Amino acid sequence: MATMRAAQVRTADAPLELITREIPEPGPGQVLLRVRACGVCHSDQFVQHGVFPGLQLPRVPGHEVAGVVERVGPGVKPWEPGERVGVGWHGGHCFRCDSCRVGDFLTCVEEQICGLSYDGGYGEFMLARAEALARIPDKLGDLEAAPLMCAGITTFNALRHSPARPGDLVAVHGLGGLGHLAVQFASRMGFRTVAVARGADKRPLAEQLGAAEYVDATQGSAGQALAAMGGARLILATAPSAAAIADVMNGLGPHGQLLLVAAPSDPIPLSAFALIPKLQSVQAWASGTAKDSEDTLRFAAQTGIRPMTETFPLAQANEALARMTSGAARFRAVLTMS
Repeated sequence: MATMRAAQVRTADAPLELITREIPEPGPGQVLLRVRACGVCHSDQFVQHGVFPGLQLPRVPGHEVAGVVERVGPGVKPWEPGERVGVGWHGGHCFRCDSCRVGDFLTCVEEQICGLSYDGGYGEFMLARAEALARIPDKLGDLEAAPLMCAGITTFNALRHSPARPGDLVAVHGLGGLGHLAVQFASRMGFRTVAVARGADKRPLAEQLGAAEYVDATQGSAGQALAAMGGARLILATAPSAAAIADVMNGLGPHGQLLLVAAPSDPIPLSAFALIPKLQSVQAWASGTAKDSEDTLRFAAQTGIRPMTETFPLAQANEALARMTSGAARFRAVLTMS
């Protein structure tokens, strides 16, 4: 019997435990992946604390997966053993509901989420739905590709579907795991990119990542600073602070949009009297499908965008998750299976 190691959450609010189990066989519509790297995301806390709707424990977390196809189940096409692939948050869809019938797979009523609906990438092998796989370009290594399957696709997809166009002023609020990638994507897409973060010490990093300008939010209102630049066509909120988001919104220009990819625990105060006169809007964005992931990976490979990562062996999954959720990681934590 061939076995594998994995880190699972057995009960809510308990640490991850390292287990040994039998390597599963792929069934119809499934692919067995040999995991090479798995990014650690803040939303992996949903599994650790047992708070996600419909979650069943025990569960192996992980939805920033980079690996290799090991075996395919009956009827699976076009995947073949040996292909490098990734799996992100969106782990599959039903193909039957009204959303799926119009190609809106992200709002599928039976959406599967990798690492929540089924065991994810905190293990040496995992089963994935065939429609959830994205090809990884040769130019990207496994450690580079893994964080792009969530933090990367979320920011890339949000920006490319936004109302902003090349040359527009786009502000990235936050310079963490999402924000350091968002600044790179925004700059490479041709936006006049402004990074908004706390502390003058972050300016060199922001400029290194491609920001044309930097706003230190500790030196007054970030929103007023953006307004003095003419107002932002788009503010991409990647930092989960309701108060900070409310402040930076004051920097929206006419027809400006606040685009939320961060999810603060507190309500965000909004003023209709501020939004209506300038025809401003608030939009939220989730990650994307496997095709969106492929677009993200290809764009990153072609333009030199890379995540900044810290690596941990699978045996240190608890340490990696704690470092990520505390905000200490610079900027994404990645588990390796070797």
